[in-house]
Amino acid sequence: MSLLKPKQPALLGLDISSTSVKLLELSKSGGSYKVESMAIEPLPDDAVAEKIIQDPEAVGECIQKAVKKSGSKAKYAAVAVAGSAVITKIITMPVALIDNDSELESQIEMEADQYIPYPLDEINLDFEVIGPSEDNPETIDVLLAASRSENIEARTEALEIANLKPKIVDVEAYAIENSSSLIAKQIEENEDNSIIAVVDIGATMTSLNVMEDGNLIYTREQTFGGKQLTEEIMRRYGLSYEEAGRLKKAGGLPDNYIPEVLEPFKETIAQQVGRFLQFFYTAGQHSNVSLIALAGGCASIPGIDELIESQLEAPTVIANPFANMSLSPKVNPQSLSNDAPSLMIACGLAMRGFD
Repeated sequence: MSLLKPKQPALLGLDISSTSVKLLELSKSGGSYKVESMAIEPLPDDAVAEKIIQDPEAVGECIQKAVKKSGSKAKYAAVAVAGSAVITKIITMPVALIDNDSELESQIEMEADQYIPYPLDEINLDFEVIGPSEDNPETIDVLLAASRSENIEARTEALEIANLKPKIVDVEAYAIENSSSLIAKQIEENEDNSIIAVVDIGATMTSLNVMEDGNLIYTREQTFGGKQLTEEIMRRYGLSYEEAGRLKKAGGLPDNYIPEVLEPFKETIAQQVGRFLQFFYTAGQHSNVSLIALAGGCASIPGIDELIESQLEAPTVIANPFANMSLSPKVNPQSLSNDAPSLMIACGLAMRGFD
């Protein structure tokens, strides 16, 4: 689903996080995808705070650099807002409205007024018909999504600064739902592969998105991420934030870094994932998941999948939506492999061009 209606099939997927812009362009032939271009460009400090754009001009310039770096010629883009910036609600409508788009839209706007705590002229609103209601064949279930217009406008402004045309504003959880279909093959060996928990651990935010048979059934976000490891490196070794981040990725920290800093942080990640899953189990009918797929920058920490699998006793993999894709000559295979877990949202957005 989207908060702006899609009109153009070919799209750049642009994931604007708190620390970087991630760009991905896909093509599709038959049922197979190909990575045409990709780039990751760091954002200036405070340009985005907890997924909310503070400086559209700085973000736009960063997007422009990413496009140039990627070599892409695409002019249309899809972006996403965080789940915390979106209100979703399943409402029921008379089944007779399903063939009358204008009447359905009018009725949904009237219903939305009951659930959205903002004036309708201050929000962007979209809906998707899910299907017949389980308990009443005379009604249909409709998924309603709304976000403050300022969240949408900041993203579209940044795209326009980068000379791109915004075509879709999606929700991050639905972008992950989209790309999760590509990691389903990672669990073919499991007898029960119906429930996939994608844990996206970014720089400042972590999200849990649970799919059952490919459909999003649960999502939760909280403030936690790799920035906490960077800040601990700063404190421990007296480094600037930039230097701590560089050495975290490139190596070169003192010998006690792994046992005294990295391993405790990995334990903290495992505890956070365990808490997330407990919230999920408490909220619904399920008592286990078939697979945990780790996404986001922290998924690249060596051994994090084995630690979580052993502690939570659930099969755990590093998410790689590109495992079965071909690559254009412009794409560096090693860079794509290294960054694959952090490109789940960008991938899901790029796939929207083929809906």
